[in-house]
Order: sequence, then structure tokens, then C-alpha cells
Amino acid sequence: MCGCGISYKKTGGGGIVKQYTVRQPTKQYRINEWIRAKEVRLIGESGEQLGVMALPEARKLAVSRELDLVEVSPGANPPVCRLLDYGKFKYEQAKKDRHAHKSQRSTGLREVRMRPKIGQHDIDFKVRSVKKLLEEGSKVKILVIFRGREIVHPHLGKELLERTIESLGSAAKVERAMAMEGRSMTVILSPGKQTKGEKNAQTQNQ
Repeated sequence: MCGCGISYKKTGGGGIVKQYTVRQPTKQYRINEWIRAKEVRLIGESGEQLGVMALPEARKLAVSRELDLVEVSPGANPPVCRLLDYGKFKYEQAKKDRHAHKSQRSTGLREVRMRPKIGQHDIDFKVRSVKKLLEEGSKVKILVIFRGREIVHPHLGKELLERTIESLGSAAKVERAMAMEGRSMTVILSPGKQTKGEKNAQTQNQ
């Protein structure tokens, strides 16, 4: 038996041909023919314990079930392998990683930048953006950036930040008061009411 994954290909006559294709291992896992142990402890696709068996027997079982043999715990004695659709497994892992990254990003400090002479339409857009970030659970740092001689009118930045905070209402609370940072006036806001994530968790618990 070769270390192979399973794929399917349509023929010209409308039939389907099963193909065994060699797959390169990833850095995280050895699969199929790249597994080197003489025997392994095997776990089935549904999590059932199939016991300790010789590696060739485990490979044969994987092929018979149209699955891959994946070494998930190489440090164990003997190493632990699972029967998996490796392509689907990697896809699910990548999806989890993206979700974790998105969650981490959404709960971090985000920035929204404005200029002192910003128009009302643009202010409304920025307020909606800040509100959305706060509802997702993020903290938001709003910066009013001064250019050239605008720096001699810091009151414009203060008034703009005050208007923005007022427009957000109960959606925001001031975590760090307004302050000058170089050529910018900033304020840091945190969610002031129940976030979307908290609402979803509460709904699931009901």
C-alpha cells in the first residue's frame, strides 16, 4: 500500500473513478507513507478506539475506508494515529485558525482617524464605524490628526471628539480621556453596553 489520499474524477462517460494520490506531509502531522513507527495506536473517524496494530495494517484499514492515516500524537508510545479525511481536516483547522484570529482582532484596540475639518456626512460614517467595532467587543482609539497650522486650534479636535462621543450615546464609555499625542488628539473608548458577542452567548444559554 502507498501513502495516499482519496480523490474522485468524472470520466467522459459520466462515471466516477476513484484515484489514490500521494500527498505531501505538513509540518504539523505525518500522514500515510511518511509515518515511520512499526506499530500505532489507532483511533477511528468517529473517535472510537481501534487498539494497537502494526503500521501496515493501519494503512490498509485507512485505504479500505477511503481515509488518510494521520499521526496526531507522535510522542506517545506507541504513536497515536487517526483515520481522517486529511483535506477536510486541514480545511476545518484553517477555518478555526481564521475564526480565532478574527476573534482576537475584534477584541483588540482598533483605530479610527479623523481630520478637524471633516464634513458631517463623513462624521456620521465614522460614528457608524466606531459603533460597529464597539458592538463587536473592540476598544476603539479615535484620533483627530492635525496638519500644518491646524495644530494651533486644538479646540477643534476636542469639539469633534465630544460630538462623536455624544453621538455614540450608551454604546460607548470613555476608557482614557482626551489627550494630545504628538500632532493628534486622541480618546480611547470601550463598549458601553452589551456587545453582540455577549448577546449571542446569552441567547444560546436561554
